[in-house]
Amino acid sequence: MTSVPCFLFGIGYEAPNLRKLADKVAAAGFFVLVPDFFYGDPVDSNNPQFDREAWRKVHNTDKGYEDAKPVIVALKSKGVSSIGAAGFCWAGKVVVKLASSDDIKAAVVLHPGRLTIDEINEVKVPIAFLGAEFDHASPPEQLKDFGEILSAKSEQFESTVKIFPGVSHGWTVRYNVDDESAVKSAEEAHGDMLNWFTKHVK
Repeated sequence: MTSVPCFLFGIGYEAPNLRKLADKVAAAGFFVLVPDFFYGDPVDSNNPQFDREAWRKVHNTDKGYEDAKPVIVALKSKGVSSIGAAGFCWAGKVVVKLASSDDIKAAVVLHPGRLTIDEINEVKVPIAFLGAEFDHASPPEQLKDFGEILSAKSEQFESTVKIFPGVSHGWTVRYNVDDESAVKSAEEAHGDMLNWFTKHVK
């Protein structure tokens, strides 16, 4: 066992499209983990009474990062030498923090939650940002700014920012499988993610 994309996700393990994506990456020859860092308590976007602020206090990204560390330690104890991390939504912030350490070899961040310039400045491994044209949490202009910051480190590691037209936050995993256009955009992002891991992790 040599390479592991470790999927950290902002909706929860039960999201069916995420698990389909994990299967797709596994079929490409990776060993894939989808840890449930929400412990069975994901965001309930169908409940208008759902208190997101209270939920965020319980499931903050600092805790997500701390929860990720023992997973990585366990993998390395099994002989895993090269780990990649993909962060969707909430977990984008977790993965950016992992990308600021020696814990992983490469990262892909898809429609992340709110990130800061200080966090981006700390990144030190190859990282790809896949963003949406319409995203309140990570507007394309902000992701492009992050890309400029990262490009200044191009001699140290590769980075890229790609904005997908006509899509909104969550489009890579929260898409309607009956919507041909939505599926096409999601699958393009999935392919980009897989190519990044194949290049930098495998």
